[in-house]
Amino acid sequence: MNISYNWLKEYLKFDLTPQQTSEVLTQIGLETESVEEVQTIKGGLKGLVIGEVLTCKDHPNSDHLHLTTVNIGDGNEPLNIVCGAPNVTAGQKVVVATVGTTLYSGEEEFKIKRSKIRGEESLGMICSEAEIGLSNNHDGIIVLPEDAVVGTPAAQYYNVQSDWVFSVDITPNRVDAASHYGIARDLAAYLKQQGKSFSLTKPSVDDFAIDKKDGGIEVIVENREACPRYSGLTIRGVTVKESPDWLKNKLLLIGLRPINNIVDITNFILYETGHPMHAFDAAYIKGDEVVIRTLPEKTKFTTLDDQERELSDKDLMICNSEEGMCIAGVFGGKDSGVTENTKDIFLESAYFHPTWVRKTARRHGLNTDSSFRFERGADPNNTVYALKRAALLVKEIAGGEIAGEIRDIYPVEIERPKVVLSYDKTNKLIGKEIPKDDIKSILKSLDIEIEAESESELTLRIPTYRVDVTRDVDVIEDILRIYGYNNVEVSHSLKANLSYKTATDRKQNLQTLISEQLTANGFDEIMNNSLTKKSYYEIQETYPLKNCVTLVNPLSNDLSVMRQTLLFGGLESIVYNRNRKHSDLCFYEFGNCYFYDADKKKDNDILAEYSESTYAGLWITGKRTHKNWAAPEEQSSVFELKAHIENIMIRIGIGKDRIIYEPLQNDLFSTAMSIGTNNRKLGYFGVVSKAIRKSFDIESEVFFAELNWDLLMKDSEKHKVQFFEISRFPEVSRDLALLIDKSVTFAQIEQVALKSERKLLKNVVLFDVYEGKNLPEGKKSYAVNFIIQDEEKTLTDKQIDKVMSKIQQNLQNELGAQLR
Repeated sequence: MNISYNWLKEYLKFDLTPQQTSEVLTQIGLETESVEEVQTIKGGLKGLVIGEVLTCKDHPNSDHLHLTTVNIGDGNEPLNIVCGAPNVTAGQKVVVATVGTTLYSGEEEFKIKRSKIRGEESLGMICSEAEIGLSNNHDGIIVLPEDAVVGTPAAQYYNVQSDWVFSVDITPNRVDAASHYGIARDLAAYLKQQGKSFSLTKPSVDDFAIDKKDGGIEVIVENREACPRYSGLTIRGVTVKESPDWLKNKLLLIGLRPINNIVDITNFILYETGHPMHAFDAAYIKGDEVVIRTLPEKTKFTTLDDQERELSDKDLMICNSEEGMCIAGVFGGKDSGVTENTKDIFLESAYFHPTWVRKTARRHGLNTDSSFRFERGADPNNTVYALKRAALLVKEIAGGEIAGEIRDIYPVEIERPKVVLSYDKTNKLIGKEIPKDDIKSILKSLDIEIEAESESELTLRIPTYRVDVTRDVDVIEDILRIYGYNNVEVSHSLKANLSYKTATDRKQNLQTLISEQLTANGFDEIMNNSLTKKSYYEIQETYPLKNCVTLVNPLSNDLSVMRQTLLFGGLESIVYNRNRKHSDLCFYEFGNCYFYDADKKKDNDILAEYSESTYAGLWITGKRTHKNWAAPEEQSSVFELKAHIENIMIRIGIGKDRIIYEPLQNDLFSTAMSIGTNNRKLGYFGVVSKAIRKSFDIESEVFFAELNWDLLMKDSEKHKVQFFEISRFPEVSRDLALLIDKSVTFAQIEQVALKSERKLLKNVVLFDVYEGKNLPEGKKSYAVNFIIQDEEKTLTDKQIDKVMSKIQQNLQNELGAQLR
């Protein structure tokens, strides 16, 4: 949530800088992710000035450009500016971007440079609204009123405001702090504890008064479980128009788009007090009745986003005498919203039961500012204050008269929760004895009423806006965060229990071993969410959508299914890093993947269709080495990935001679091979397909491997990694130039060779491949190196020749290989 520093100071007068404020908020449990200086218009219109077009004539080398001279009031010669706008003409007051100015249009930015356009010099730019970020209007340049003063900075003319904005990460239990006044209230408690000067002021509603006793819209609450309190007020004769600058600027600074004065007021109240409100066009309230009830199952209802939704009979609705107008606490209806034609409005300020709102929001996949707060618990005793505050602003900004009394349906008052707090338990949990007077001072600063007290405990009444505080430990947490975590000294002694492991977790130990190996080889470990996008699997054959484990109530569309492969999470990590200028990447991840198979369904086992396995994923992309004085630049390759896979297999006890590679057709890859042993398939690796890379906007090749870690563990159990003394006897190297069919792979040659001589043959390496002239059609030439060694004695020529002859013979018999 975004919080404006200047807006915050309207309620709390204090002396902390924005950076100090950010640190304090984090200390008291309101983690601040960032502090950023912002303007109501991006860039603050720096370098833009009001100018006057003195002359305008057609460009000699273009049928749509114009040559203009523009006075910008700096006392120098007028600027020559080439302009392509159809509406430019002499005598206009315009907005001019001078040379060196950076313009922002949405997420794009560009710098104005001295240039020549079709042979004519241009020393600036006459701007449209879109080019300076005022709107999306590209139709022509901005033409200002005649009284606009030449030379005035555009920032001054448009009253651009600058502010500091905190991005505060509100945890689910702290909805009381989801507003500027809520933050101010918490900050004031801290300042009081620290003995700093401050002044906390809540905007007054004492001037609220009813203008006419009749004319109000009636309220009927039929479902009081879902709506414990409903407050409403009618205002007639309003003028719906653009909001004043002060209101628009407040919303713009925290990232909200102004709509009209009435809607902007409800958004202002939301971010001021934390209480959601809704404004209805009274003309659509048929029968002059607002009825809070549910509608029949599968009732059709069109919301503000122009989508027709099918309602449940568990969705609480705000209705008129005939039909629904709004999904209570979640989203408004298409026909009941306030427009420029609205004359009379009905303001709603209610308290809806969190469970009802939460279930409705999840059911329809809606997440709004209102539902965010109602789901976590609004303050039931703040509805009338918020209503009065909004009504006063409506009268100030939009005019109108308050018609009829406030309709406040609140049959059973929600009491302030009672909590008994023990001093002894407080000090034990905090780890320090805090003076009783300090505890009571903190409680009072948090609006926690001390109803009764004794030497050992306090009886407290918790304010209703603190929905998260229901137990003594919740109060103790509040005391500690205001007292200050850093004020609790670290103990000088350390107590620990010795434990002995009777068995080791082999799987975890091997995972740690391989992690260390990969990290030592330049890989970085990543950890991605097991929840992922359904769209990744909608067009997959290897991992079809039907095999996804789908969430019943997903948090969002981006987190709606469980992953079937680690691939897509790694690609997201690659995109994230590439966008930050890190393009040469080696990642690995250990994580679970999840699968659904309807064919395995059993009546007596609800989990039979579901399975999960642990996988290891490896990603390589970018350059392997950068150009320097000692080595040329080298791109990564799929063979580099293969080498890392083999090292993993060897490290966990699966010998290289047991690894079997086979070509693999897979829509994840453009080229791929499966990895296995005689017993089972263990995984695959290859070059990620261009289609998948394009969907992630990744241009360079990505090499990916995925190994079934559970199967690897089973296969490795049969083998032990053994260490031998380095042989004192020399290796012998022999080469063969083999003429083979194009269909024969090096893996096949390697397997035949290792099978031919298991004891003396230590390594097989392919060092040259030739296809082309002077070879029979359908043939290719492989140059293969063989390393032979006896660890107990020096090899004789006879032994070497015997080994090579056997290898050569088997290659010829099994693969049709011939010596060149």
